[in-house]
Amino acid sequence: MDDSSTIEPGRAELVSSRTDESTLSAMEELRALTSVMESLRSISSDEARARILKAAATFFKVEINSSSGTGSAIPIGHSRTPVPEPMAFSSDRTISPKDFLRDKQPKTDVERVACLAYYLTHFRDTPQFKTIEISKLNTEAAQPKLSNAAMAVDNATKSHYLAPAIKGNKQISAAGEVFVQALPDRELARTEMLRVRPRRKRRVTQGRTEEGDSEE
Repeated sequence: MDDSSTIEPGRAELVSSRTDESTLSAMEELRALTSVMESLRSISSDEARARILKAAATFFKVEINSSSGTGSAIPIGHSRTPVPEPMAFSSDRTISPKDFLRDKQPKTDVERVACLAYYLTHFRDTPQFKTIEISKLNTEAAQPKLSNAAMAVDNATKSHYLAPAIKGNKQISAAGEVFVQALPDRELARTEMLRVRPRRKRRVTQGRTEEGDSEE
């Protein structure tokens, strides 16, 4: 009698278990995809969406291949003003912090903190950091000493260049990412940052309507 079509004892349970795991994984991926799409729905700029996705892929060390080589989303039938592509930080890490800051040309301590945070994230594999690491990198970059590093980092957080992370650390925000990427074009940098920074919430206080920044 040919038993080739007969499943061995325990084999059916294993196959069923793997099927359940596959289904669970697919459901988790669908939920994650839905969350990402909902988050990006409020971003009107295709270029900003592409940069956010690239930054997320770099953060999780995931390589994304693109037939066009740029990964930019361009709607069919639409033209646009050329926007500088994000620096290829995932492949070229030879630039020094001194050269990076020279190229970005930050004008204020807060902007310099954002640039240093970007460099730590993408060139030093340090997506979460403390003030001391910002200060050390600032010295390595041969920049003027930050008069009050803790205050500069705090102000960068309040201005949405940075965001809180776990254990009291900080991390560069999505708004900070696009701002630094667009530098030294300051007008473009501010425009792109405004596109992705948190929307302001409206609240009513004692009969008056006030606005306040939402949490990142």
